[in-house]
Amino acid sequence: MDNIMDEDMRPSPPKAWQCVLICWGTKYGAADVNRLVKRVADQNSSVARFVLVSDRPHEGLDPRVEHAALPEVYLKPEFMTGGCQAKLGMFKSGVLKPDMPAIYIDLDTVILGPIEQAFQFRKDDRSIVMFQSAVLPFSGLARMIYRLTKGKRYARGNSSFIVFHPKHCSRISDEFLKTYDAGKFLKFRPTIADERFISWVAQEHMIALPNHFAVKFPTEFMMHHWLLTYAKSCLPWVRKRRDKLTVVTLCDVGNKPENLMKLELGAHISDPKGRVLVWTDFALGSMRQKLIAYYSDKTEADAG
Repeated sequence: MDNIMDEDMRPSPPKAWQCVLICWGTKYGAADVNRLVKRVADQNSSVARFVLVSDRPHEGLDPRVEHAALPEVYLKPEFMTGGCQAKLGMFKSGVLKPDMPAIYIDLDTVILGPIEQAFQFRKDDRSIVMFQSAVLPFSGLARMIYRLTKGKRYARGNSSFIVFHPKHCSRISDEFLKTYDAGKFLKFRPTIADERFISWVAQEHMIALPNHFAVKFPTEFMMHHWLLTYAKSCLPWVRKRRDKLTVVTLCDVGNKPENLMKLELGAHISDPKGRVLVWTDFALGSMRQKLIAYYSDKTEADAG
């Protein structure tokens, strides 16, 4: 109940906000960026700018996309591996406009409706809204445990989709770089992944995305046995909630989204945690067809 409040207490929806994307290396390119930009622009009325934070220029980008260089201090090979610490570069002062709230989106995230409604989940401009990741939820209890253990125990999130305000988040980058300079990188557990560090340093302001709005694909649609995957899909309230989802992040399932689209009907694949995907309409409901439609939506910008 900690995250539920009277609507009058919530900050007003922004009249303008910035959509932030990050891309380093060559796994994703202009077509991936353009697909996401088109979908967000088509379904949101108050998005004022798109910013791609990247380590290199990308030819063929949608002209609405502004390029922001990933800060040099984050261009370290150790920050661009599985821990994705380079993502923390977007919080560095000067990278984003400080006077405009933001939504960050991973490039393998599917947008199925207006995402600007996610600003309503905040308590104030200091709030950081992201996916819940661990069993301990973002809550008053988690914050109490965080204080009592002096930061050794804390609720963790997933950073595939983040609602935040840049003017209140430069501390995230500052504290991370300070920890790195002190020689504590990977020795201090919150530094092993960007989302862990965000959750740790901003624990007092963390709020979970509700699962009627956004889900992580492997958490929502994959179980540790294919029979359980089918069983969950049979629950009427689950099917109803899934039909209304606005955001689905694929969390690298299949390595790239296009690989999922190549699966034969009925195929089973597993992720590193042993969760099983069953590629059928019965197991995935309307989501399979939505994914196919989303990734077959070619635009002139994609072709560039």
